[in-house]
Amino acid sequence: MSYASREVVTVTTDTNGDATAYSGVVTGKLSQIRWVKPGSGGITGATFAITAEATGETLWGEASISASATRAPRQATHTTDGAASLYAAAGVAVNDKIALANDRVKIVVSGGGSVLTGTFHIVLE
Repeated sequence: MSYASREVVTVTTDTNGDATAYSGVVTGKLSQIRWVKPGSGGITGATFAITAEATGETLWGEASISASATRAPRQATHTTDGAASLYAAAGVAVNDKIALANDRVKIVVSGGGSVLTGTFHIVLE
């Protein structure tokens, strides 16, 4: 039986509206990332660049975020010879959860407003 775990990271921007923060060391398959904006004083209009620290793999990259949001990032899968895995009938890409192993999640916020906060919930299985 697998269990989910949650890593919570609170971020505060500097006077330029930028911030970089890290989760603790995590291992598991990324299920979702939840951005929670507080009722007041919350980061607004920001660009998020969230990656795996060790590999730089993108976990969430999105601009102009002002409200709380949940994303469930997935990556493309491949056959053993490196070809994209596709659903046979439609030729649509097959995606799967992103695995992290003894890694930290790096959260970079830009353009989020001067000295504002918010919280990221990183859920792994």
